[in-house]
This record gives sequence, C-alpha cells and structure tokens, in this order.
Amino acid sequence: MKKMKLISACLIGTKCRYDGKAKICPKAKKLFLEGKVIPVCPEQLGGLSTPRTPSEVVNGDGLRVIKGKNKVLNKKGQNVTKYFLNGAKETLQIARLIDADEFIGKHKSPSCGIGVTYDGTFSDNLVEGDGVTVALLKLNKIRVITEKDL
Repeated sequence: MKKMKLISACLIGTKCRYDGKAKICPKAKKLFLEGKVIPVCPEQLGGLSTPRTPSEVVNGDGLRVIKGKNKVLNKKGQNVTKYFLNGAKETLQIARLIDADEFIGKHKSPSCGIGVTYDGTFSDNLVEGDGVTVALLKLNKIRVITEKDL
C-alpha cells in the first residue's frame, strides 16, 4: 500500500492563508481529488485564526525556532512563536498517525516554506531557510517538497 502524503491545505483551495484566501495549485488539487494527499494548515492547527496578521520567521530560519534560538513575529510585532511550534507538532502528529512519507508545502511560507522564507522584516526580502513545520518534519525524516516541485 502506498504511503499517504500531507499537503498545505491552501494549495488545494482551502481558504486558510493569513489573508483568508487560498493559493490553489492545479497539480496539488488533482492529487487531493485522487485521494493521494491529506490537507493540513499548521497555522490553524497551532491555534491561529483565519484571517490573521501576517507572520514571518525572524531571519527566516524555522530550525532555529525549533531549537529555541529564534522566534516568529507577526506584522504588529507580537510574538506568535508558540502557535507556529504547536502547529508544527500537530502536523508531525498527523504525519505519524497516517504514516506519511512526504509533505508538500507552500513556497516561502513561515510554516510550510522549503529552502527560502521571508526574513522577518516584512519587506519582501527572502533568505535561505525553512518554515517551522518543514524544519520539524525534516528533523523527523519526512521528505518535503514545494508545489513548484510537483
């Protein structure tokens, strides 16, 4: 039996992004309709509402957030790190429950971004690094790709 995959829910059409919108990826939606992926929104799982104030990882490094050396701030300057950590842990729990071997994340997201994220200055600057959820999944040997890799 093939293992299931998790996917950022916004990619299949769920309106869960910070702005209350989706970011539909036709290939991702097709995978969902074929029953090959299970959608998750780590930020909602962590307790954040939709819509919500945009957030960025300070210095764009979710791994440092997991290690307690960095934080996630929203555009109002509020520390929302605990929500991102909770969402990452919940996503990992779901991955374990369904024995997922892969996560398809939303490019540049503070939770689901892979390889590059915004730098925490809210100035559209990108830096190398993963979102918080992706960093935790990688630590737990779950393969991660973005919608651009589909």
